[in-house]
Amino acid sequence: MFGKILGGILGARAAERSGKSGAGGAILGAVAGSAIRRASIPGLIALTVGGYALKKWKARRDAEAAKRKSFETPPEAAAV
Repeated sequence: MFGKILGGILGARAAERSGKSGAGGAILGAVAGSAIRRASIPGLIALTVGGYALKKWKARRDAEAAKRKSFETPPEAAAV
């Protein structure tokens, strides 16, 4: 029970940071705690590595988009 409460609190905080509903994050956090307890060690490792790879891919994609945008914006318009 303590794990579901803690998962709900952490899920609500994560949802607030991402701009989503706090209640949805709390439900997702509570369910995630149960799912993690039932998952195997190789499954948890694969999930962690996949999440890290997704984070790095998104950061690289956002950096490239920002770089493209800086080249598209004329210097006069950027200063205003």
